[in-house]
Amino acid sequence: MSREKVLGLGGVFVRAKNAEALRKWYLRHLGLDITEWGGAVLQNDAPETYWSVFEEKSDYMPRRQMTMLNWRVANLDRMLDQLRAADIKVEDHVEESDQGRFGWAYDMEGNKFELWEPPQ
Repeated sequence: MSREKVLGLGGVFVRAKNAEALRKWYLRHLGLDITEWGGAVLQNDAPETYWSVFEEKSDYMPRRQMTMLNWRVANLDRMLDQLRAADIKVEDHVEESDQGRFGWAYDMEGNKFELWEPPQ
């Protein structure tokens, strides 16, 4: 008998001090179309979504933060410039690898998130 396995990312859930304000922040700055139930449905034509576990002592994300969102973008430089123009905290470095280009920024509650431009 074959075992069941997950097919992809079903959702991402974020705890917030001010949920309504954080929803509006993501709508304004990342363009998420927030629905009447308070979330967004993302249509994804990409072939894969990644999931990873980091060691507790990893510095990849702030230690107080238990999760980090990775948002796929078409043009990382334009997205980072857009966020900087809105006075959003954006990390200065961009990482490039065979997996694509990565940048990082922080939402209004200080949650670090990753922006990923897949390779062409």
